[in-house]
Amino acid sequence: MRRVRSKNSKVELLVRRLVHGLGYRYRLHDRKLVGSPDMVFRPRRKVIFIHGCFWHGHACKLGRMPKSRVGFWSQKISTNRTRDAKVLETLNAMGWKALVVWECEVGDRDRLEHTVREFLGA
Repeated sequence: MRRVRSKNSKVELLVRRLVHGLGYRYRLHDRKLVGSPDMVFRPRRKVIFIHGCFWHGHACKLGRMPKSRVGFWSQKISTNRTRDAKVLETLNAMGWKALVVWECEVGDRDRLEHTVREFLGA
C-alpha cells in the first residue's frame, strides 16, 4: 500500500502531458478546493480528477473486486465513491465544473484528447 501513489502516478502524468501539449495551463492539487483536484484551471473554473479504476470503483476490468478481504475492500471502495460524489456535488454548488478521467480511458489517446478539448474549450 505504501507504494501506491496518490500524486504523480503514470496515468496522471500522461494526462498532464496531453493537456499541456494541447496548450492549456493548470495548477496541480490545489488544496484550497474541496477534494484537492489533480488539475485546476482557475480562470475557467474547471477541474480534472484522474481516478484509478480500482480505488474509485469503476465498472471496468481494472475496477474488479479482489477475492481476498472482500468486506474490507468493498467498504473502502464504497467510502471512496461516496466521498467522490460529495466532492463533485460541492464543487458544482461552488460554480466549478469537473471532469473525471478514469485510468482505463487513458489508453485511447484520441478519445481522451477530444474529451479534454470539449471540456476545456466550452
